[in-house]
Amino acid sequence: MKAVKENKDACEIFCYDEEKVNRISALVSEEHFVPVADLFKALSDETRLKIAYSLLQENELCVCDVANIIGSTTATASHHLRHLRNLGIAKSRKEGKLVFYSLDDDHVRQLVTTAVVHSREVQSRVERE
Repeated sequence: MKAVKENKDACEIFCYDEEKVNRISALVSEEHFVPVADLFKALSDETRLKIAYSLLQENELCVCDVANIIGSTTATASHHLRHLRNLGIAKSRKEGKLVFYSLDDDHVRQLVTTAVVHSREVQSRVERE
């Protein structure tokens, strides 16, 4: 006799609420998720997330500041900052020979803050278990 492993993450039978599925499917099909996915992909990179978190701590930082904070070359920091700027996560301004970056808007600040707070809460929960 072969033991069957129970899947606790799936329904035991297949059924669905047609009204809910139709309503939500229509909403999902109207949204454009590629830019949203790109935003999360950018922030899923640990280096770029460190940069975004650093920019959350100050109104703006120059490329050299960011490079020193994350322990990289200015070329690497510049590459990541340019990527964040191209996705609308950060913005830049030039002052003489320096380029300063800041987070683009409050939505980005809230997103990074929420992600960090959530991560701390999950880690705390895991440590208690």
